[in-house]
Amino acid sequence: MNAEKKICGVDPLSGFVDLAAEVFGILSDSTRIRIVLALRRTGELPVNAIADEVGKSPSGVSQHLARLRMARMVTTRQDGTKVLYRLADEHTPLLVSEAIKQGEHSLANGQMPPHHDVPQG
Repeated sequence: MNAEKKICGVDPLSGFVDLAAEVFGILSDSTRIRIVLALRRTGELPVNAIADEVGKSPSGVSQHLARLRMARMVTTRQDGTKVLYRLADEHTPLLVSEAIKQGEHSLANGQMPPHHDVPQG
C-alpha cells in the first residue's frame, strides 16, 4: 500500500480489490457455496457428513474443502481419527447470504424478493 496516499480497503484504487476478486472466484462454485451453507447451519462436520449435506461425493467435497482451507475460509480440528471442518469466521457466510439475496432480486420480476418479507407483528 502506498503510505503517502493511505488508500483504505474499500476504495476503488485499493490493492484489496484484487484480493476481493479472488475471494469471489473461490466462491464462484455452487458446491463450495453449499459447503459454506451446510457449515453455517451445522457448525462443524467431517467430510462424509458434508458430502451428505450437499449431495456430492466425499472425494469431490474433500477437494473443495482443500480449496476453501487454502483460502482460509474454513479451518479444521482433529477429533480422534476424524477431521472436522468449520467456517473460519463470519465473513464467508455473510458473502454467500448476500449473493443469494442478490440472486433473489434477479428472479423477482419487479416483485419484492422473499428476503424482504418481514413478519408483521
